[in-house]
Parts: sequence; C-alpha cells; structure tokens
Amino acid sequence: MHHYEPRMALLVVDVQNDFADPKGSLFVKGGAAVARRASEEARAAAAAGALVVYTQDWHPASTPHFAKDGGIWPVHCVAGTWGADFHPDLEVLGPAVRKGSNGEDGYSGFTMRDPVSGETIATELEGLLRERGITKVVVCGLATDYCVNATALDARRLGFETEVLEDAIAAVDLQAGDGARAIEAMEDAGCDFGGRIRRAGQRSDEASRA
Repeated sequence: MHHYEPRMALLVVDVQNDFADPKGSLFVKGGAAVARRASEEARAAAAAGALVVYTQDWHPASTPHFAKDGGIWPVHCVAGTWGADFHPDLEVLGPAVRKGSNGEDGYSGFTMRDPVSGETIATELEGLLRERGITKVVVCGLATDYCVNATALDARRLGFETEVLEDAIAAVDLQAGDGARAIEAMEDAGCDFGGRIRRAGQRSDEASRA
C-alpha cells in the first residue's frame, strides 16, 4: 500500500464497465483486478487525508472518436449507460471528472482534444488539485497505454510530482508491446514507478554507454 499525505492526490483513471468488465466493448484484461487494487489505494488515501479523484469517459452516442463516425474505437462509455458506469468493485470516495461529453477525444484526465479542429480543452482536474494545494499525484487505472499514460504525462507537464502504481494498471496492447512502451514514455517524462525514475535523456545516455 502506498503512503499518502494530505498534499497528495490519487487519480483513478477510467475504471468503468466498458473497460473493466469482460462484457464491456473495450475490455482490458485484468481490469477487475485493477478496480479492486484502486479501491484499496483509495481507502488508504482517504484515511490519510489525501484527495481521491476519479476520471470517467462520458461520450455522446455519436462522436468522431468512434469508428462508426470516422474514428478508431468501438462505441464505449456512452453517457448514462452501463458501460460508462464505474465498475462495481471500485469504491468511489471522491469527485469524478468526466471527459469527452461533447464528442472530444478524452484520453488524459487533464485535457481533451476536439477531434475535428485539434483544439485542446482543459478539464476541471487541474483546478481541483490546485485548490487543494496538491503537489504530488499517484496514478492508477485503465488503460496503461492510453488514458493512464496521457494523464501521467500531463501531470508531469503541469509540474506535479507523479507516481504510477504499476500493480494497479493494465494495458490494452492494441499492438504488442504498447503497454511497455507507454511505461517507458512515462519513465522518460520523470514518472516514478515505485522508486524507479528515469529522467528525460537518461535512456539515450544509457544506450550510448551500452
């Protein structure tokens, strides 16, 4: 269990039925186990006075994000449906930040992107963290290679110390190795994986010494 303090926040990313349940349209293997681990972490964080925030895909029935409307993904997490609900094994102990409700691509908990114009739009997540004086975030959830990765990278870009709980994430692996490559990208950005931090440029330095 992670050690939490009041100036920390646990970010639980997209632990929803369409991702975490085998009947979901974008099921991620291991999703239910992630829901249970995230709940353990949420209880520990809340008990220590840390903030717990949940992100939630919340799409309209038609959006350029979906393959049927020109995107790449099957229909998933449509607002108000079973698929968009949090997984029943997930204990919800804080506010939820919904993303993609106007048809945007909503990978990061911090930002969304208009799929037509490419414009980036902030969610309310950064404001929630700044209001509480949060300096460090701990990230878990689904999926490693998409929304967890995007959320962690945005957290680093915005100046938050960022740790990712490697035993509380799971990857889609649309292409073999996507999850591992996402972890490398997060490490390169300075995310901590249980004490393992790789600063920007370190990988190329290591390669040159090999």
